[in-house]
Amino acid sequence: MFRALTLQLCLRRVALKSVHSAPLLEGHCLPRMGRARPSLRTFSTSRSQTGNRGAGLPTVWKLSLGGAALAGGLLLTQLSIEWPAGSWMGRWGKVFALQKDASLASVQDGKGSSLQQKMERELPEEKAQLAKAPNVPPPIQRRHPARVMVDLNVIVKELPIDDTSTYEFWTFEEAVPGPMIRARVGDLMQVRLTNRDQSGMYHNMDFHAVLGPGGGATVLNCSTDETKTATFKLTYPGLFIYHCAVDPVSVHIANGMYGLLLVEPEEGLPPAEKEYYVVQSELYTEDEPDTPNSSLLPFSIDRVMDERPNYVVFNGRVGAHLEDNPLKATVGDRVRMYVGNPGPNLVSSFHVIGTIFDKAYRDGSLVNEPARGLQTLMIPAGSAAIVELDALVPGTFTLVDHSISRIEKGCVGFLQVDGEARDPELFHSKDGPAPCPGCKIHP
Repeated sequence: MFRALTLQLCLRRVALKSVHSAPLLEGHCLPRMGRARPSLRTFSTSRSQTGNRGAGLPTVWKLSLGGAALAGGLLLTQLSIEWPAGSWMGRWGKVFALQKDASLASVQDGKGSSLQQKMERELPEEKAQLAKAPNVPPPIQRRHPARVMVDLNVIVKELPIDDTSTYEFWTFEEAVPGPMIRARVGDLMQVRLTNRDQSGMYHNMDFHAVLGPGGGATVLNCSTDETKTATFKLTYPGLFIYHCAVDPVSVHIANGMYGLLLVEPEEGLPPAEKEYYVVQSELYTEDEPDTPNSSLLPFSIDRVMDERPNYVVFNGRVGAHLEDNPLKATVGDRVRMYVGNPGPNLVSSFHVIGTIFDKAYRDGSLVNEPARGLQTLMIPAGSAAIVELDALVPGTFTLVDHSISRIEKGCVGFLQVDGEARDPELFHSKDGPAPCPGCKIHP
């Protein structure tokens, strides 16, 4: 049994204009001293007796922690622990110091480098897991944080928006949506953005997962052929939108500058046989090309301002996932979809005809418990959601925005489930399927 266990946590704000350091006294906070350079004091231990020496009480180890002030933030804390020398805690005791992590305040070691920088240097580096829609990067296998390197290029590219028309998109990595990024909570995400748009337009990135001004946009703002680099700590698990935030933001989003960042929780996500990346977005174009014999539709600023898209699509174009390129699964699969809605204007009523969402993580939050048994999920502009369903019946299942007139603007896709039915009571008819002529949702 422990004879004594004393935990003393003392926090104290320090004025921004001075940094103080001194040894911690047991039970006291750091005193206010002059402008001495802060140092991280070492641990010290001493062997002593507790209680009455004549009582035969066991020898204990007593550990004290020195401390230092954090510039502009919380002080390191006093932690004093006593335990029997032969106990498990005596062998494996740990001491923790508190730091104001959100402010990235630094504590200087004896060599003048900051504790924060030292921690960052010691993290293993790895290239970010990226994938273009509808593919999803593989799950994170590690169970520790890392420095994750994300290299992205802004490239203007003409891409099809349906079978007859094209559009000049502003893209991340020549894809609409931009690549999906997969990381883990606690990771330091280092973003290196290069602007290869030769028009002279500025571009940047606003990550909804980032804590700080502009979600990172203010430090990633770059002109033609310029590269900007910044590092952000990922503090919340979930599915987050990223997008360009150069003024006017609606124009940059409407032109294709968006994507999703998945931040896995520390324990990772449960396995799923199929994972897909799906983004609903809007296109605002003129009705006809500017020049004869051209398929290129020009951008319409009036339609954006009036919130009147002439296209609403999944994954960048009409028909991205119809009969010739459906999402696929097999009976018995767990299907997880990472669904984003960058807008810029519309709210999505995401629905998959013929299924029920067994789990739905509203607003992409992996902190809150998922909703269960949902038919339709509301995804506001600038948000995302994770939905999971079980493929129990073979056939074609249709992704739609249940603001259903948007089907006529292109917002429809298919999930094709192959295999044999396992429970005939779930879905049974003596007659085979007979879709109505010209039907867009029941092939």
